[in-house]
Amino acid sequence: MFVPPGFGRRSIMTQFGRMVYYTAQGEPWDNSVGLKETLVFLHGFGGGSSAYEWSKVYPAFAAEYRVLAPDLIGWGRSDHPARTYQVEDYIAIITEFLEQTCTVPVTVIASALTGAFTIRAAADRPDLFKSLIVTTAAGLAEFGQDYRRSAAAQFAKSVNLPVISQLLYSAGVANSFGIRSFLEQRQFAHPERVYPEIVEAYLQSAQQNNAEYAALSFVRGDLCFDLSQYLPSLTVPTAMIWGKGAEFATPEIGRRLAALNPQAIPIFYQLDEVGLTPQLELPAVMIGLIRQFLPLLEK
Repeated sequence: MFVPPGFGRRSIMTQFGRMVYYTAQGEPWDNSVGLKETLVFLHGFGGGSSAYEWSKVYPAFAAEYRVLAPDLIGWGRSDHPARTYQVEDYIAIITEFLEQTCTVPVTVIASALTGAFTIRAAADRPDLFKSLIVTTAAGLAEFGQDYRRSAAAQFAKSVNLPVISQLLYSAGVANSFGIRSFLEQRQFAHPERVYPEIVEAYLQSAQQNNAEYAALSFVRGDLCFDLSQYLPSLTVPTAMIWGKGAEFATPEIGRRLAALNPQAIPIFYQLDEVGLTPQLELPAVMIGLIRQFLPLLEK
């Protein structure tokens, strides 16, 4: 799996298994960790998601920050327990990762559904967070627009036999055609931006043993919830970036979410020409936005 130059793989043990993360540990980066603030990059969910999703962005911060980019449990090179994943599982996973790897409050940059989980984690444990930058952070069940009622979710729920589910996953997701189709149709606003390295990185993650469990939990809607119920209790300074072409969660939903707590969410920015993963579609723009928002959130 693609890892940027100067970064290496480490791991911790969590209650759900071994969790891999990537951090700078060689040239050209300075490894004086104690002198640097920490930035944590958390990937979203989809067929074959992993820390690769942020790999075009996080090296730009390695000279100034201690960068941590984990593969969440069930994805990438981390362990893939055979279980039905729930919202509370990933809130616990995010919290445990921060507790084990960070000694002071840190800034977390998270995308999509994971961004929504991170907001809930920050509402529960504000002591772990300095600030948040989230992209298209929705629980996919806000304001009457519930993904769980979609045809894709209903079909996935109807297929409850493990063998059939695995066959459907292998045929529809864990192959080059399935990965490319998913990226072009669900995650990118411009399909021509999906180049071979992206497909290969997602494919390697999707083909890990037991990778179908987390992916099917996502597709069935097991991980969806109404974020609007939790936003009023958020106190950590937060910036929201929203891809105009994001499917299932439009910028209008994002604005309504941000308006629920303007004290904690002073920044809402709609980014045009991208879909659900602007960090892969326009990484240089995302780097610029993160650099712009970090000092604003400190104020």
